[in-house]
Amino acid sequence: MTTRLLFREDAYSRHCSAVVTSITNTGGVIVDGSVFYATAGGQPGDTGVLVRADGTELDIVTTVYSDDKVDIVHVLKDGSSSPMVGEAVRLKLDWEKRFARMRIHTALHLLTTTLPYPVTGGSIGDGEGRLDFDIPDAGLDKDAITHDLNQRIQRNADVTFRWINDEELEANPGLVKTMSVKPPMGTGRVRLVNIEGLDLQPCGGTHVNNTSEIGAVVVTSIEKKGKQNRRVRIAFA
Repeated sequence: MTTRLLFREDAYSRHCSAVVTSITNTGGVIVDGSVFYATAGGQPGDTGVLVRADGTELDIVTTVYSDDKVDIVHVLKDGSSSPMVGEAVRLKLDWEKRFARMRIHTALHLLTTTLPYPVTGGSIGDGEGRLDFDIPDAGLDKDAITHDLNQRIQRNADVTFRWINDEELEANPGLVKTMSVKPPMGTGRVRLVNIEGLDLQPCGGTHVNNTSEIGAVVVTSIEKKGKQNRRVRIAFA
């Protein structure tokens, strides 16, 4: 059974009921459906708790995909006793951490419109994030980028999603901005994230519904990581 990715249906769902379908060799818990985002595309896996029927709470320290990429594995804190297969449980997100990541992730999408260059890497943290750009010329100005990025955030643009098939994506290679991380393909469809009037690109991560939820951000540093590679870091102001 493939884990149902509930976070793709509603990134704002903070908890869900589930049934344990299997336990990995290392004690990781796989359920039939989860609101927890699994580590992928520079976004870390969610944390939170798994609540058993008797009320016992087990800490989930991260969430990853199974080796075959079809299930989500909830990694429990060392020393935890795993629930039983078939057991009904409840999953609860560390929402404050998840929401901060949603805001930063959406801001990073906007950063690719402020700096329209190929993206060579990136990561999302808790209240901060960064993108690496393939930029042939230096001379980037932190204040100018910060100003432009916040202007885009303040447009209060809606963030929506739609799906296209693999063939449509292959026919529109310009949609893919990342050089190192390719969008998930092979299932027959790819999810596009649309920031109204600003950006459209494939992404399987979690985002806010409107750019107004991001809040003010600031470019904290611009680092030279190679002849044509610039790492731009942002954080909440």
